[in-house]
Amino acid sequence: MIIEGGFKIKAMKLKQLSKEEAGEFYAVHKERPFYGELIDYMSSGPIVAMILEKDNAVADFRALIGATDPAEAAEGTIRKKYATSKAENAVHGSDSDENAEIESNFHFDAEEVVG
Repeated sequence: MIIEGGFKIKAMKLKQLSKEEAGEFYAVHKERPFYGELIDYMSSGPIVAMILEKDNAVADFRALIGATDPAEAAEGTIRKKYATSKAENAVHGSDSDENAEIESNFHFDAEEVVG
């Protein structure tokens, strides 16, 4: 779905987040009621971290993944197809170019990114 959506994968890796790493990554959601469940889920198994490239990448990817709550996600989106709850929502997408850079740097070193 990501490739079909016109995105180019600049970097990708399989990794396992510890509870501490997941907590750091999702610190912005610390006060939300689903935070604990989100941290448990995100540290329960491996994730695939990616840096994607496309004109208007942030907005286009957020449209592709759908609403955080899969019950509210549009038909055909990743979350509508694969998510089970707000905490187990199958995919994360940065909400701004600035956060995309911060989140990319969290998962990747500069030498891991394809020119």
